[in-house]
Amino acid sequence: MEIPILKDIVVVLGLSIIIILLFQKIKVPSLLGFLIAGIIAGPYVFNLISSQHEVELLSEIGIIFLLFIIGIELSLKGLASIKKTILLGGGMQVGGTILLTALLSTFMGIPLNTAVFLGFLFSLSSTAIVLKLFQEKGEVSSPHGRVSVAILIFQDIVVVPMMLLTPLLAGKSDNILETLGILLVKIIGVGFVIYILALYVVPYIFKMVIKTKNRELFILTTIVFCFGVAWLTSSVGLSLALGAFFAGLIISESDYSHQATANVLPFREIFISFFFISVGSLLNINFFFSNILIILLLVIGVILLKMLVLAITVLSLRYPARTMFLTVFSLFQVGEFSLLLSTVGVQNDLLPENIYQYFLAISILTMGLTPFVMNYAERFTYYLIKLPIPARVRRRLDNVKRYSKTEEAAIEDKKDHLVIIGYGINGKNISKAAKFAQIPYVITDLDPDAFQQAKQNGEPIVYGDATNPVILKHLHVQEARVIVIAISDPDATKKIINVVRSLTQTATLIVRTRYVREIEDNIRLGADEVIPEEFETSIEIFSRVLRKYLIPHDEIQSFINQIRSSDYEMLTKIKDGPHTPAYQHLHIPNKEIVTLSVQQGNNSIVGKSIEEAGLGKNYGVTLLTIKRGANYITHIDNNTIIEQGDLLYLFGNPTNINQLNKLLSM
Repeated sequence: MEIPILKDIVVVLGLSIIIILLFQKIKVPSLLGFLIAGIIAGPYVFNLISSQHEVELLSEIGIIFLLFIIGIELSLKGLASIKKTILLGGGMQVGGTILLTALLSTFMGIPLNTAVFLGFLFSLSSTAIVLKLFQEKGEVSSPHGRVSVAILIFQDIVVVPMMLLTPLLAGKSDNILETLGILLVKIIGVGFVIYILALYVVPYIFKMVIKTKNRELFILTTIVFCFGVAWLTSSVGLSLALGAFFAGLIISESDYSHQATANVLPFREIFISFFFISVGSLLNINFFFSNILIILLLVIGVILLKMLVLAITVLSLRYPARTMFLTVFSLFQVGEFSLLLSTVGVQNDLLPENIYQYFLAISILTMGLTPFVMNYAERFTYYLIKLPIPARVRRRLDNVKRYSKTEEAAIEDKKDHLVIIGYGINGKNISKAAKFAQIPYVITDLDPDAFQQAKQNGEPIVYGDATNPVILKHLHVQEARVIVIAISDPDATKKIINVVRSLTQTATLIVRTRYVREIEDNIRLGADEVIPEEFETSIEIFSRVLRKYLIPHDEIQSFINQIRSSDYEMLTKIKDGPHTPAYQHLHIPNKEIVTLSVQQGNNSIVGKSIEEAGLGKNYGVTLLTIKRGANYITHIDNNTIIEQGDLLYLFGNPTNINQLNKLLSM
C-alpha cells in the first residue's frame, strides 16, 4: 500500500537535513534551512511536493503544539498580570500598523479596501518564530519577552475578527454585526467550558494519570487534551491555534506543567518544520528575482513601519528603552497568521496575484531575517542606548526605568542556588540542612508520592524527569552553585550528569550512588564528588569499632576525612593516582575558576592571539594559564596564541564561561 505523503515527508525532510547541515557549518539558523527547502521543493522550482494540502495540515499541527507550549509557559496568573499590556499594547500596535499601512498604500494608488486588508496582514508578527527563539534563549519571562508575548497574544486573537471583516471589505457580507454577535456568544461559551475544565476536570484526570507512573499514558493524556480543546474552539468558528493556547493555559495551572512541556517539545520540533517548509513552497521564485529591487525596498519599508509603531507602543506603556529596543527587534517581521489570512483575501478578490506575490516575498524575507536580528538584538540595543541623545530625552527614559523597576523585579531569577534531584531520604535531609543554613534551593522528582509529600511540606519542588534538559533549564541549573543527584537509578544518574554538564561547566556536581563500582564512571562523565552508600556504611561501622577500642575522637575524624578526601582509595584501589575533580571552584561570589578544553578548531578563538580572540572584551573572562600537552604556559600576554587541544584555566562569571565553552566544544 502506497502512502503519497510519505514520499513528500522523506523528500522535504531529507532535503532539509542536507541544507541545515550546510547551514550549521556557517552558523546560519536552521529555520532558514526549512524555508529554503520549501522554496526548492515547491511548485515554482523543482515541484517535489505532490501532497501540498497534506503538508500544510502537518504544518498546522506544528502551530498547535507551539501555541500549546506557549500557553503552558505563560499560565493564567501570568496572563492576568500582563492584561494591560495585551489590551493596550496589542491594540495600539495592531491599530497603528493598520492605519499607517492603509494611508501609505492608498497614497501609492492601491484601493482603500485592499489597503486596509494589507494593514491587517502587516500588523501581525510571527508567533512561531519569535517564541521559538525566545524559548531557545530562555527569554520568554524577560521584560521584553513578556511584552512581545502580550502583543503576539492580542494579534493571534484579533485574527478571528479580521477574517470575519474580510468579506465585508470585499463587499460580500451584509450582516457583519449579527456574525460578530454570534462569535461573541461562542467565545463566552468556550471560556466557560475551559474554566470548568481548568478548575475541576484537568487536575483530577492528571492526578489519576500520574498515580499510574506510566509515562506513555501521561504523554497520551497531554496530547489528547491539547487536540481536544483545539477541536472544541475550531468547531465554534475560532482557530485551532487559539484552542491549543487555551489548553496550555489550563495545564499551566497544574503541578505537572513542566513535564508536559518536556513531553510535547519533540512533537513540536518535528511538526513546526513543516510549517516553514510550506511557507517557503508558496514563493514564486521567478517573480521574486524579476522584482528583487522593489521587493527589497518594500521589505525595508515594512520593517521600518512596524518598528516605528512598536517603539511608540512600548514607550507609551512606560517600559524602559532597553525593553523597547529588544521588543522592536523581535516583532518586526510578518507572521504566519498573515499568510493564513492572505488566503482568505485571495478567495475574496482583495489581493491581486502580483500584490499577493509581493506580500509572500516580504513575509519570507522578514521571517528569514528574524533569527539574525534577534541573535544580535542585545548588541544592537547596547549601541543604540549609548548613542548621544538630548538630556531631556535621557531623563525621560531614566524616569521610565524607575517606573518599570517593580515589574522587572517580579521576574523570577534563580542564581547561586542548590538543586536537589530526588526527594528520597537523602533529598529530604539535604533540603532540611539547606533550609537550616538559609541556602536557596529547589527540588525535582518524578515520583508522584514524593512530589505530593514535598508539596505538603511546603518545599519548592518541580514535578519532572531530570534527564530531560527542559526540566533542568527550568530549575536554572546553569546558574546553580551546587547540584546534588540523590536518586537510586544508576542509568538515570549517568544521563542526568551528561545533561547537566551540557548546560553548565561551573556548578559543583555531587552524586549519591549505591555501589563503589559506580564512582569511576560518574566522575568520568563530569561528577565532582561521588558518595557511595556502601562505603559510607562501612565508615560508620568502623568508626564505632574504633570508639570501642578507645581511639581518640579527633584521630577517628582525621581517619574518616582521609578516606573521603581520597575518594575511598584506602578501602579500594580504583585509580592509580589521587582523584582531582574536573572542575576546581574558588568561592568568590559569582566568579569561578574552571578548566575548559579547546575541542573545536573552527571558531573565532583558535589560532588567534588572546587580544584577537577578545577573551576579556567579548567574553568577560581572564586566562590564567594554558596546559599544552605535558607543558604549562604560565606567562600569558596579549600575544599568546590559543591552539586546538589546549586546556585553558579561566577565571570569570559562570554564565560567560558557559557561553565560551559552547563555542570551544561545538
